Amino acid sequence: MALEDLIKAVDEQLLSVTQSSVPVLQDASHHILAAGGKRLRPRLVLLANAAVNGPTPADAVPLAVGIELIHTATLVHDDINDHGTMRRGRETVNARWGGTVALLTGDFMFTKVYQLMATYPGEINAILADATATLVEGETLQILASKQGTLDRDTYMEIIAKKTASLFVAAVELGATIAHAPAGWVTGLKDYAFNLGLAFQIEDDILDLSGDAETLGKNAGIDVAQGRGLAVAMQGGRPSGNGVTIELANDSLPAVEGFGDSLLEAVTKGREKAREYADLAVQSLDVLPASPARDALRALAYQAVNRDH
Repeated sequence: MALEDLIKAVDEQLLSVTQSSVPVLQDASHHILAAGGKRLRPRLVLLANAAVNGPTPADAVPLAVGIELIHTATLVHDDINDHGTMRRGRETVNARWGGTVALLTGDFMFTKVYQLMATYPGEINAILADATATLVEGETLQILASKQGTLDRDTYMEIIAKKTASLFVAAVELGATIAHAPAGWVTGLKDYAFNLGLAFQIEDDILDLSGDAETLGKNAGIDVAQGRGLAVAMQGGRPSGNGVTIELANDSLPAVEGFGDSLLEAVTKGREKAREYADLAVQSLDVLPASPARDALRALAYQAVNRDH
C-alpha cells in the first residue's frame, strides 16, 4: 500500500477506535482527531516499517494509530494547562466542553491505546509504556521549571528530549520492531528520531515566537507568557517584568517585557541548532538500505525545520 493510503487507514481507525456509548467522549475525541494535523508520528511508524522492508505494512497501522492517540491526548491535556482556545485550527476541547470533559477526553484516548495494544506482544507494549512515562516526566519538568523560574538551556534540552523526542523514538522503534528489523537498523532509526524530535520541538518553539495563530492553527506566544520555551531557556528562566506586552516589535516577533533583543537571538540561534539536529538525524539513516522510505525519512527531517506551522 502507498503511504497516503496507509495514512488514510490510520485516520479511519482513529475515529472508529474512539467511538463511545457516552456521546460527549466520542464527540470531543472526534472533534480534535478529525481536525487532522501533520500525522508526523504515524508517518514515522509507517516509514520506519517500510525502510526496514516490513513485509506487511498494514500490521503497522494500529501502532501508528496508538502513537497518534497518545500524542493527541497530550495535546488535549496541554490545552487545559495552557488555557489554550485553538488547536489544529479549531476550538480546543476545553474551550468547547470545559476542562473536566477535556481531562476525561484525554484520559479516554489514553485508555483506548491500552485496548488497541492488548493483542500485541510485551515488547511492543513496553516501547509505548516507556515512551509515555518519559513524556509525562518531560511535561512535569517543564511545569516545575516554569513555575520556579529555573528553565536554563540544559533543562530545556532535557525537557524536549523527554516530552517530544521520546515519542518520535517510540514511533520508529515500533515500526521497525514489528518488522523484526536487525538491531543496527533499529538503532539507526532511533538515533534519527531522537535528533528529529529535538529539531522539531526547537522549531515549534521558534514558531510560537514568530508565527501567527491563524497559520499555526493554535494560540501563539504561550511559551514566553508562561515562562517556558526556547527564549526563556536562553535567558536562564523567567525574565523580570509583568509578562507579555501585546504589540509587535516588527513584522514577525512580539515585544515581550523583560526580553529586549533576546527573542531575535533565540530565533536565530534556535534555527541554527534545529538544522544541526536535522543534519544529525539524516546522517543516522546511512545504516539503512537505499529505498524510497529512507528518502522520505530524510525529507521529513528537513521539512521539520522548514515549515510555517
